[in-house]
Amino acid sequence: MKLLLPSSKPEALAMLADQPDAIPVAGGTDLFPHWPTRPAQHDRAYLDLSGIQELRPMSWTARELILGGLTTFWDVIRSPEVSREFPLLVRAARQVGAIQIQTRGTWAGNVINASPAGDGVAALMAYDATLVLESTKGRAEIPLDCFYTDYKKMKRERDQLVVAIRVPRRNYDDVKFEKVGQRRAQVITKMGLAVTRSDGDWRVVAASMAPTVRRCPTVEQVLSAGQLRSAGDLDAAVAEDVAPVDDLRSTAEYRRRVMARVLFHWFGKGSGAAR
Repeated sequence: MKLLLPSSKPEALAMLADQPDAIPVAGGTDLFPHWPTRPAQHDRAYLDLSGIQELRPMSWTARELILGGLTTFWDVIRSPEVSREFPLLVRAARQVGAIQIQTRGTWAGNVINASPAGDGVAALMAYDATLVLESTKGRAEIPLDCFYTDYKKMKRERDQLVVAIRVPRRNYDDVKFEKVGQRRAQVITKMGLAVTRSDGDWRVVAASMAPTVRRCPTVEQVLSAGQLRSAGDLDAAVAEDVAPVDDLRSTAEYRRRVMARVLFHWFGKGSGAAR
């Protein structure tokens, strides 16, 4: 294994430009658990970002929350300001493994890991987050809901780092987060949902329902129209937006049915939710 140890962002970008096959590592929470069983990874070069202090803080402007490239889930959990303005981020962060994972795992790492079950990704996408990527060639900004192209594929060049995640500040009429799993904690999502509504504008994001975490525009339109009388009113919209699979944790049919019923429980006729 070759380990690169930059001490600043410019140094990290220069190293990655020189060795674009190097794998950036922040918390390492996805890399280390599989290390003993994946010997092919032992011959790779790794870019350890943990010493770059300028990527660690999160900050606020009048218009947005900015998560640094090394901001952890625990940083968000500990913040009263984030809890007040972006409660879905806190709810998602508390679902990401145990405290040991939350204190090491980063939001940017969760995004780049590109798991279809990413709890943090779903919450960020529901808040219309934008990724800030940087290389020695310059900066690029990509809306998170446009970032993934397929399973484990994304619009990131090999020499780019995610240096920040921008989350716009808005007034929300409603926010919801649900993670359905085998148990309540430390489990991979069978079906996940993050939903926001701001000035009548809906964002519905599903996890473990497609090759990537994704927005559900057809479901958003159905919710905008209102008048849901049964979960069946959502079945066709859910089928239009997602493409779940049968696997060891669940079946595609179960995932679709649960997603429609959770949405109806929240927003259907008689639910009491504002629409």
